[in-house]
Amino acid sequence: MSAEDVWSASTMARAAEALRNSLSAEQRAKASFTLEDEQRFDWHFIPRARKGIPFKELDPAQRLLASALVSSGLSPQGFTKASTVMSLEAVLREIEQGKGPVRDPELYYVSLFGDLGTNKPWGWRVEGHHLSLNFTIADGRSAAATPAFFGANPAEVLYGPRKGLRTLAAEEDHARALVKSLDDKQRAQAVVAQSAPADILSTNSRKAQPLKPAGLQTSKLGGKQQEMLMALLREYATRHSGDFATARLDRVRSDGLANIYFAWAGGFDKGQAHYYRIQGSSFLVEYDNIQNNANHIHSVWRDFNGDFGLDLLGAHYQKDHR
Repeated sequence: MSAEDVWSASTMARAAEALRNSLSAEQRAKASFTLEDEQRFDWHFIPRARKGIPFKELDPAQRLLASALVSSGLSPQGFTKASTVMSLEAVLREIEQGKGPVRDPELYYVSLFGDLGTNKPWGWRVEGHHLSLNFTIADGRSAAATPAFFGANPAEVLYGPRKGLRTLAAEEDHARALVKSLDDKQRAQAVVAQSAPADILSTNSRKAQPLKPAGLQTSKLGGKQQEMLMALLREYATRHSGDFATARLDRVRSDGLANIYFAWAGGFDKGQAHYYRIQGSSFLVEYDNIQNNANHIHSVWRDFNGDFGLDLLGAHYQKDHR
């Protein structure tokens, strides 16, 4: 995000301070870390023990403030997706009947990093099973919003009162429509494997490394197909608030179509395990749907130089120490 795009940064700062000021001393100690703490980089999307303050330990008013913090970095569409991801824990609890990990929609943790209320860099995260939102703010103006992970299990609720609910439907449907639109020559380049990998290849790495360019250069797509690809990328970009989305899509365009690759692995039809990725010179989008009979989605946006605001912080410290 450019320095002029300050709306999200200031909105997040106000929301984070409101939440922090509502916490007791004990709660604040659990939620607060230095910006340099290794905990900031210890992100994941599986059910596991986490640090931070869980929604479960907040009173009703504090939970509303925590939700406001989540909303401050997301678009209305993105906030709906994040809230629905969290709510799927109740569906999993019914499906598994206590046989799996603890499933609880309130086991999502808020962490605050650095000195809020100053011009010093700071950050925040909300994370739990299938959701990891990581934000870094520098100079009170510039902000970064990756890694950004959204998952869904089940990808489609198959029975019960929420039957038919698909949390990440567009991420699946737009990509499938694109790959099915390819002619034989295009498909021969785009399909990199007959079987989908077990998970996203970037996993929960601290720094995403560019994967070997593979698949179809998007400059080789027809005009309508390029529009389909941009609609898919827009679905990911607009999970975040408007200035994040605009900056992200500007980066996509600046990468140039010749430097962006669309790769697919697995089957083409709904219910078949599949994977895709879109990689440019500055970013990586990955999606995988293979587990639970291809009804379990993992999806992520990574920025090669911008995850955890590393590019912003580098620029900030260089300017600060001139």
